[in-house]
Amino acid sequence: MGAKGRLEVLLVDCKEIRNTRFLGKMSPYVIVRYGNQEHRSSVAKGQGRNPEWNETIEFQVDYPGDSVYKYKLVFLIMDKHKCCPDEVNGETKVYLEDAISLGMENKKLEIHPSKYRVVLPNKKYAGEINVGITFTSNDYSDERKLRVSEIVEDEEKENEQERK
Repeated sequence: MGAKGRLEVLLVDCKEIRNTRFLGKMSPYVIVRYGNQEHRSSVAKGQGRNPEWNETIEFQVDYPGDSVYKYKLVFLIMDKHKCCPDEVNGETKVYLEDAISLGMENKKLEIHPSKYRVVLPNKKYAGEINVGITFTSNDYSDERKLRVSEIVEDEEKENEQERK
């Protein structure tokens, strides 16, 4: 039986992403996929080629997973349109199998915000995305909860003794 954990993705910003608009500024957002889970960021309305989000997106992780796709984060940078379908401005893939494996061993693993290349389907450079990633094993969360409850119990005992 495998272990479980939580993957937190800090979506910071994008720089110099491909402009799909003929007139006006783009309103970018990001679709983030992990396995069969998908989340969408807020729309950075009118922020053009250098949008900022500073949003955290969470995914549940099973380890070991049953396929390589479970260990891949996919970022689709989109441009929100009012009158026609939204347009893809590029994508980035981040492979996390080793990071999740280390996170399971060490209970927690953090990758500080880093820049990743955004590319078009033909692999042409289309800007960069800045994201941070934190993986926390459920074992770590359970240990932490246990330690907190022990501290609270100890404080309650101390308070009770002081009252006597």
